[in-house]
Amino acid sequence: MSSKFPPWLKRRLPPPEQTEKVRRLLAELGLNTVCREAHCPNRGECYASGTAALMILGRLCTRDCRFCAVESGAPGPVDPEEPHRVALAVRRLALRHVVITSVTRDDLPDGGSAHFAATIRAVHTESDATVEALTPDFQGRRADVLRVLDERPEVFNHNVETTPRLYGEVRPQANYQVSLQVLRWASQCESAPIVKSGLMLGLGERQEELEEVFRDLVASGCRALTLGQYLAPSKEHYPVHEFVPPERFEQLRRMALAMGFEQVISGPFVRSSYRAAETVERLLERTRSSS
Repeated sequence: MSSKFPPWLKRRLPPPEQTEKVRRLLAELGLNTVCREAHCPNRGECYASGTAALMILGRLCTRDCRFCAVESGAPGPVDPEEPHRVALAVRRLALRHVVITSVTRDDLPDGGSAHFAATIRAVHTESDATVEALTPDFQGRRADVLRVLDERPEVFNHNVETTPRLYGEVRPQANYQVSLQVLRWASQCESAPIVKSGLMLGLGERQEELEEVFRDLVASGCRALTLGQYLAPSKEHYPVHEFVPPERFEQLRRMALAMGFEQVISGPFVRSSYRAAETVERLLERTRSSS
């Protein structure tokens, strides 16, 4: 298809001075963000509002998913001071909610889960922010998933990304059923975090496949869902098969809510951490009012 973006995928960037505070602080603390590494189209908007999705465990990923802009390669050693620096950034930015994600570290015996846990613990200890742990699948190891959940993140997020049929082409080193199992473990956890997942659209998925994934996610205990447009980071990445119009995103949002999700953020520019604070606040309020 044509690589020319349709009108609904064009937006103005905020003035540089509105994003400089966040950029400068992250550079000073030596922190990475998925906003930058994954070429997120919302990073200007989020930086301007004083938020960022922080990416731990380095900049190099051990997997090579065809949709992802994060660089793959052999990662370096884990930085034991990083959890403290993340907590310091959260405090200095006065964040009310922080998304903590990571590259996939299949090279580590625990997949980096202990580092994830230490980072959540540091943020909870040194700030009042709620935490959203956006994790890899840890190769389906229950102990590693539970290690993260033991630190009681308010949100546990793991993206299935696309439909099962497309896994072999889009993310061949992952497994759809393993991702569903990770989400089930989180939904069954005693700490009862909000369980969340997300998909990219425009990869060639079919309507009936999306319906199947929505059913699987609800059955796995997901309460929140994000749906966004896939944008190929380069010509070498998996191609965009379709630019999904905004009205289609709205139709899917309504369908997902009707199928059992409690909160759905859906739109061309949506990413898994987009409006994350709004999502958690609404769902926590709903949980409190129903208890």
